[in-house]
Amino acid sequence: MNIKRIHHVAYRCRDAKETVEFYQQVLDMDLVLAISEDQVPSTKAPDPYMHVFMDAGQGNVLAFFEIPNSPPMGRDENTPEWVQHIAFEVEDMDALLAAKERIEAAGLEVIGPVDHHIFKSIYFFDPSGHRLELAANTDHPGVLEKLHEIAPAMIEEWSQTRRAPKHAAFLHEHEFNLDAAQDQTKP
Repeated sequence: MNIKRIHHVAYRCRDAKETVEFYQQVLDMDLVLAISEDQVPSTKAPDPYMHVFMDAGQGNVLAFFEIPNSPPMGRDENTPEWVQHIAFEVEDMDALLAAKERIEAAGLEVIGPVDHHIFKSIYFFDPSGHRLELAANTDHPGVLEKLHEIAPAMIEEWSQTRRAPKHAAFLHEHEFNLDAAQDQTKP
């Protein structure tokens, strides 16, 4: 199988027009297209919907369904609010800080920037309650390659213990050393 990219990712929204306007005004996304039917194409069930597609940049499409005949939108109450989110990359820290100012000026509460050691992020919510993240990469040369290398060992340890593995503890040091990190992760 040769997957080229994600075609689109779809979420539910409370109001299609409100959602389109939010993503246009707050995140500068263009409306790519809208599809509306009286029945679900895959199941033929009678269930009118509006399906909107927003340009998230570089061929990425973020889509939403407004489905008025379904019960009101909710969220998975068993999953913490911070877990499910949509993250978008911005060019750099200047762009992230400018976005924060713009979003706050639109009257939204913004958390961050939060330092994740390889990127910094801000967080806020769209009108339907979806948590959004804007992230600017701040990694140092070699760090992502090292994290890629240790990922299988981290997953294996997590699957055995359900405790945070310490393979990437080097990220928490102010001036981390990849050679020292290499030594820490060897068996």
